[in-house]
Amino acid sequence: MIKRGANKGLPKPHEAKVHVKKNDTVVVIAGRDKGKIGKVLQVFPRKGRAIVEGVNIVKKHMKPTPYSSGGIVEKPAPIHVSNLMLYCPKCKRGVKVAKKILEDGTKVRVCKKCGEIIEPKE
Repeated sequence: MIKRGANKGLPKPHEAKVHVKKNDTVVVIAGRDKGKIGKVLQVFPRKGRAIVEGVNIVKKHMKPTPYSSGGIVEKPAPIHVSNLMLYCPKCKRGVKVAKKILEDGTKVRVCKKCGEIIEPKE
C-alpha cells in the first residue's frame, strides 16, 4: 500500500536529470575511486547512475556455461552521477559547465573556468 504524500516534493524516478552523456570524459569526485578519470560507457537516467570505464570495478563470480569457461570476472559497476564531474582537457580537472548557444544555433556545454567547449569524445 502506498501512503499518500510519501513522495511529496521529490522528483519521480523517470524525471531524474543527468548532467553526463555517453562518451563524456569525467572525473570521480567522491568514493573509493576519487580522482580517477574515465569515459562514460553507459548512462541510466532513471536510476541516476552511469558506468565509467575503469571506475568502480567489481568482481563477479560467473558459472561455467557451454560458451564460456566461467571464473571470477572483473567488470565496471554503475556509479551515482552525483559523484562525477565533467573533465575539462584545458583546465585538466573536473569543472562545472554552462550551456551556451552558438551563432549557428547549436547548444553546447562550456567550461565555467576557461570557456572551452566540452564535447563527448566519439
